[in-house]
Amino acid sequence: MTEHRTCVPCSSDAEPLSREACETYLTGLPEWQLDSEAREITRKFVFKDFAGAMSFAVKVGRLADEMGHHPVLTIGWGFCKVKFKTSKINGLHKNDFVMAAHVNHL
Repeated sequence: MTEHRTCVPCSSDAEPLSREACETYLTGLPEWQLDSEAREITRKFVFKDFAGAMSFAVKVGRLADEMGHHPVLTIGWGFCKVKFKTSKINGLHKNDFVMAAHVNHL
């Protein structure tokens, strides 16, 4: 999955990706985890302090606004957990993997 791709509009009648497709996309995204139902991907980024985690979260937020595809962020002292899921289809879309690749490059 290349970080140079952009998100494409997703309609509510789109089918979520299969577990096999998700696992294929994940081969290029080290440290991202697929949940047991293959409906979301997450990665925990570790920082030396709270300020580093907040700074990263702000960068992720700006990227999400630019791309029009927004994650769930959980921020605490020394970490920022990023979770992608396409709520419109209650599962994963290729946009989630495109965004994960972009986040990896921040």
